[in-house]
Amino acid sequence: MRLYRIAVTIDAMNPPARPGEAPMGSKKESLVQIVGEENVLDDAGTLEAWSKDESFAPHRRPWFVVRPKDAGQVQALVAWANVTATPLVPVSSGGPHFLGDTVPSVPEAVIVDLSGLNAIRKIDTRNRIAVIEPGVTYTQLDAALAEKGLRIARPLAPRANKSVVASLLERTPTVIPRLNYNLPEPLRTCGVVWGTGEVAFTGEAGYGPKSLEDQWKRGASQVDPKGPNATDLMRIVTGAQGSMGIVIWASVRLDVAPTVHEYTFVPGRTLDELTGFWQKLTRTRLGDEVAVLNAAQLAQLVGRDAAAIEVLKAGLPPFVVVIGLGGAALFPEERVVVARKDLDTIVTGCGLTRVASLPGISPADVAAVFEGCSAEPHWKVRYRGASQQVFFLSKIEKVSGLVATVQAAAEANGIPAGEVGVYVQPQHQGVVQHVELTLPYDPGHARQAARMKAAVEKASRDAMAGGAYFSRPYGEWADMVYAHDADAKLVLRTVKGIVDPKNVMNPGKLCF
Repeated sequence: MRLYRIAVTIDAMNPPARPGEAPMGSKKESLVQIVGEENVLDDAGTLEAWSKDESFAPHRRPWFVVRPKDAGQVQALVAWANVTATPLVPVSSGGPHFLGDTVPSVPEAVIVDLSGLNAIRKIDTRNRIAVIEPGVTYTQLDAALAEKGLRIARPLAPRANKSVVASLLERTPTVIPRLNYNLPEPLRTCGVVWGTGEVAFTGEAGYGPKSLEDQWKRGASQVDPKGPNATDLMRIVTGAQGSMGIVIWASVRLDVAPTVHEYTFVPGRTLDELTGFWQKLTRTRLGDEVAVLNAAQLAQLVGRDAAAIEVLKAGLPPFVVVIGLGGAALFPEERVVVARKDLDTIVTGCGLTRVASLPGISPADVAAVFEGCSAEPHWKVRYRGASQQVFFLSKIEKVSGLVATVQAAAEANGIPAGEVGVYVQPQHQGVVQHVELTLPYDPGHARQAARMKAAVEKASRDAMAGGAYFSRPYGEWADMVYAHDADAKLVLRTVKGIVDPKNVMNPGKLCF
């Protein structure tokens, strides 16, 4: 593995003799020299806001919140962290946060707010690649791509201030299975500042000079994620929760946006009734968007308040497969007509019925969920004020049983199964299923919150015992996962020792 060292000089940095001995004032002075006084925040309100999120992660205030404005400042911050032994927690999305990864796990941490690195560096229409900084949100990128007739494969109803790069680094599932060639797709290459302060470009970009502009002058496009050489450095930062380094730019694959786009639905009474259908659908690569939702989940996504959610839920079928049919480029209307006929053949063969609409839900509602960002308040907090998610990967034949396992754990802790949202997203062209269950509750009710915490823990343990694969182990899931996989734990710690030997990058996450 070859890393490229960037020399960073920070004047007046006075490191302590031992970690933790530097007074806060000297640390703040050093941070001000790097990012400017207006970008170093330590007021009580800001620190309290960053001390917690929507998860059950233990609350802990950071020392400072810093807002770098360019990659050079990010590199300087990491170099400073190594000298002063200060933990850094990189964050690029706006709140609310749900997974505990943005809450410091150790004292005296500094939040690195990357939202100011928000440039769309390039949109390459020929190669269908965009190069973006970590602060670029889905709202921002969608607007830029719409002008060029392009789109990016996206997750289900992300919040408007969600970082595109963060979403892809977290391997958040996207809603078009046929375009999901591997789990981090459409992420391709990236520039990363490792925990050592060294910088590397991954994939195809790793073969050229460490300047995007110089690479573009030579005709490089940052398309191929493999490399440099036989390595795949991008895999080190995906799913790492900011514990390996800080991504300063990423290239993402784009697609031509459909000019004709419609949604259709196949309802069912149970997941088992629909399993064979959506398996055939994804195997034949038919349709664009393909997702399986129960009534509670669809109502929470579309309804604007608790009353509307209750009404929608009562009128919807227990489960529904949502299919998006799109036509782009040549003969788009004809493409949709042919796809609809092929879909009907599969539906009929499975003994099911296709419907063109659902009670109380308009085509615009469905398009907003699958093509846009969530309205405020975010759909995860709209029903009861808060929610917890249990999500994992599964083989298709185990999905129904694992959903029942989580629902049983919820009911055992006083959470009605009818309120649990179920979302199944085929991934990797249907090879694997992302299964996500949303458990709503009232965060102001102490007993409900305690029962929810117990429900999530029981559901997670029971699902894991039943074969669920927690590929993104946030919070307490990390202990559950790595207790059963000593080899993975050893490998991760070895890699961490190479790219972040002083353990300054979000320590306490995963198995660190």
